[in-house]
Amino acid sequence: MFDAARAALLAGGEPVNSEAIKTRTGLIAAFSLHVIKPGSIPAQYGRSLRQVDQIRLIADYSDEGVDRERGLSAVEQANQFVEAVSSYVEGQPCGRS
Repeated sequence: MFDAARAALLAGGEPVNSEAIKTRTGLIAAFSLHVIKPGSIPAQYGRSLRQVDQIRLIADYSDEGVDRERGLSAVEQANQFVEAVSSYVEGQPCGRS
C-alpha cells in the first residue's frame, strides 16, 4: 500500500517533499493532503491506509498479535486500495463506495 501511495503522489503532479515521504507517517500525511483532500481518491482509502498501518504496528511491535480476521481485512483493504490507486495513476475515475 505504501508503494502505491507513493505512486499516487508522483502521478498527482503536485510538488511533494521527498524527505517528508521517507517515513510512513509522512507518507500518510502527504497522501491525505495531496490525494485525498482534493478528492482525487475517495477518503475511505486514506482511512484504509491508516488502519492497515496500525495493524502493521501491532504485528511488528506489540505482544498483542493480529488475529486471522483482522489480517484478512487488511489484505482486502490493501487490494481495494491498490486498485483505486492504479485507476487514479492511469487517469481513470476511482470507484466511490
